[in-house]
Amino acid sequence: MDVTGRRLLDAERQEAGRAGTHGKVCRLPVPVRASLPWLVPEEERTRGAGQPVKRQKYIIDLTYSTAQKFLWDGKHEKAMPAALHALHFSTEVYGSSSVQLVPAYLLLAEACIGVGHHLQASKYLSQAQWIVLRTPDCSAAVRHRLHRSLGLLCAAEGNFEQALHHLANDIYLASSTFGLKSIEASGGCFHMANVFFRQNKMDIADSLYAEVTDIWHAFLMKSVQTQEQIHKSRAEKSPFTEDKEVREDNMTEAQQAEAIQVLNAVLGIREQAPKQQPGKTARVLHALAMLYYLIMDVSKAYEMGTKAFDLLKQLPQQESLEAIGHLLKLINSKPFYTK
Repeated sequence: MDVTGRRLLDAERQEAGRAGTHGKVCRLPVPVRASLPWLVPEEERTRGAGQPVKRQKYIIDLTYSTAQKFLWDGKHEKAMPAALHALHFSTEVYGSSSVQLVPAYLLLAEACIGVGHHLQASKYLSQAQWIVLRTPDCSAAVRHRLHRSLGLLCAAEGNFEQALHHLANDIYLASSTFGLKSIEASGGCFHMANVFFRQNKMDIADSLYAEVTDIWHAFLMKSVQTQEQIHKSRAEKSPFTEDKEVREDNMTEAQQAEAIQVLNAVLGIREQAPKQQPGKTARVLHALAMLYYLIMDVSKAYEMGTKAFDLLKQLPQQESLEAIGHLLKLINSKPFYTK
């Protein structure tokens, strides 16, 4: 970490309480730096020696996910202290030149981009690039995130061609790691669509927005079906039968925030477009209805689902009506639902 980064880290950590991260860290039951009492037998000290590191790793995960969620919520200033905490503890655990620091540097860069501090963002990205270049076996998962952050900085500075270059690398690396239709790859598609939108290349942007919608729609559809299966198995479970739990893969808070931000952005573009495309708009609305249903925002789920249903009824092809109708029944079945 360079001198500028350390100074900024020290200054920003004092403000961390405003973002709520410091409070969460301080509520941990045992201090991270607590040393083991000398009176404890050698065997117990050896067994407990790894506990501070485990706590530090927990704090890294906590601060990283908090910062990531703030970024997707558009709260870039609040993301900064959480990201600085993540960088601080990552440095303590892994060392100052470890590839494990790269995610925190990227969060800091994206937070700086969000508040218009492009020079500082460039410095954080330079640190991340230096580490990646020094790590020959650096994973594609890390490199795709680096290219995304570089693409976002170039786009913010108006360098669209370079932004598209980095975002293309982002999509390629994410697809090779997580799959072509993964939500990880969809992020690069979304940002690339935004670049084409700013260049007024509407046909390309439209195609990419549709791809992003389809990826999230499929992901959310599977999540709704999984939740429905879980509820059904619990309702049918007998006390005399073996307990066979269906695995429940919940979205993280950061993924929820990303889905809300991305899908609402696409919906806004669809609804404000000079040439309306009811089928594509209905698909975004359906995805949002499923998302809000999964995160228990029933009123919004009903609103989005009803809009999608009404739009599709006007179209000659109505294949999705049954799926949306079924979702509306699930929404109405919630005991706390009120119209």
